[in-house]
Amino acid sequence: MTEDSFRSVEIERTSLGNYVVRNVRGGSVSLGAGEDASFTPVELLLAAIGGCTAVDVDHITSRRAEPTEFAVAVTGDKVRDEAGGNRMRNLRVEFTVTFPDGADGDQARAALPRSLQQSHDRLCTVSRTVELGTPVAIVDTAEATRP
Repeated sequence: MTEDSFRSVEIERTSLGNYVVRNVRGGSVSLGAGEDASFTPVELLLAAIGGCTAVDVDHITSRRAEPTEFAVAVTGDKVRDEAGGNRMRNLRVEFTVTFPDGADGDQARAALPRSLQQSHDRLCTVSRTVELGTPVAIVDTAEATRP
């Protein structure tokens, strides 16, 4: 793993069921259990899936024309599977994108379906990781320092 490929966030507890997530660039977002306006972990997962594809599609199509509308809705069902564990299914990312009339808008409209497919098939790290599946290691580092 190279320094360029490494990604991380840190999560700090602010109170029972409430946290702040920070990235290395100084950005932060509130995270909670769904009892206030903070995002839940599942909502952040949905945002990550939609946001990743949105960034890809926006960069590709906006080279041709600035969109007049660019909205993404991400939905899914949280279910308990046969093994008794929680997971998401029926994930759906729906784009509503419009471009101005004219040749540039026509080029952007023509690029939209391909950009959506490219993001899904190879560009969006988040949705590809979800679809392909990646093991997650849970580590208690405090355990190593306990007497």
